[in-house]
Amino acid sequence: MSLARTLPYIVTVTAALLALPLAASAQGLVPFKVVGDGIAESLTGMPGDAGRGRALVADRASTCILCHSGPFPELRFQGDLAPSLKGAGGRWSEGQLRLRLVDAAHFNPATIMPSYYRIDGLARVGPTWRDKPVLSADQIEDVVAYLATLRD
Repeated sequence: MSLARTLPYIVTVTAALLALPLAASAQGLVPFKVVGDGIAESLTGMPGDAGRGRALVADRASTCILCHSGPFPELRFQGDLAPSLKGAGGRWSEGQLRLRLVDAAHFNPATIMPSYYRIDGLARVGPTWRDKPVLSADQIEDVVAYLATLRD
């Protein structure tokens, strides 16, 4: 993919991240343990809410739908830079989904997907998001709960 085609998406994702509510910043990072290719334990100790997770994924401010497409017939202009979310729960376990959200760079250091629950070792982070996760632990669990329902 050419830089000319990718750059507008990167700018859009950055702008959307800056527009996210600051709810995540009020919460410190919960310690987690990566085992193999996932984070087996919930960040909150509780399962997330799939309904809230779907709302987060479909909200352009959370950036998911800017790069991914998925089973959202009501949404126009879904992304095509990243894999479709359709069937995500069939491709990956909850632990694998959780790690992809928490730290996408764990799998691909060159990814353009944001690490939604990581604050260390990041470059080019806007002042609004320095030392703050993009999503709270509760929001990560909600998104994991929703993506896990996408089986086909």
